[in-house]
Amino acid sequence: MTHAAEKRLETLASEIRACRACVESRKPLPHAPRPVLRVSTTARLLIASQAPGNLVNQTGIPFNDPSGDRLRAWMGIDRDAFYDVSRIAIAPMGFCFPGNDAAGGDLPPRPECRKLWHDRLFAALPQIETVLAIGRYAQDYHFARLGHDLAKGASVSETVARWRAFQDARPLIFPLPHPSWRNTGWLKKKPWFETEVLPALRAEVARLIAN
Repeated sequence: MTHAAEKRLETLASEIRACRACVESRKPLPHAPRPVLRVSTTARLLIASQAPGNLVNQTGIPFNDPSGDRLRAWMGIDRDAFYDVSRIAIAPMGFCFPGNDAAGGDLPPRPECRKLWHDRLFAALPQIETVLAIGRYAQDYHFARLGHDLAKGASVSETVARWRAFQDARPLIFPLPHPSWRNTGWLKKKPWFETEVLPALRAEVARLIAN
């Protein structure tokens, strides 16, 4: 990447971090905006997640919570490697914590982020070789962005189960469930995820951060 490309990405990331679109929305965020992302022109691996949780909103550090601990275990890396932005980019579908629903779960990512920023952001990251598409919102967007059709109405389980079908895509796409504790039951019912998907995922992560 050229110095000019680095400056363009830096400027765009600064604009995203300063975004206050949800303050002006008819349904504003229940808290002050705090967009969270980590990007560089050298990272070859992209973690495309859903939206920050409340703990992440408090610290401004993505996956700085139990979900992050599980994701790092899935990837087979420690915190130092995970937060090396020169090697790993992290960009959720919603940059801010969207708040909680009536049951205490996180609300879906805010659509304003995708409309305002995502196409521009990923156009500025052409060096990405592999995308970890975590959850339905990230899968819907990134598969469409990269020209791969998902079956209409396909569940996250169905998409993750087809992970081998996407291994020849460039960029390569790994569809993953969310690493939330809420998915512990899902993981217990899908032993193939640990025995088949995770070894391939760890090998790809190791390849991308080796140099």
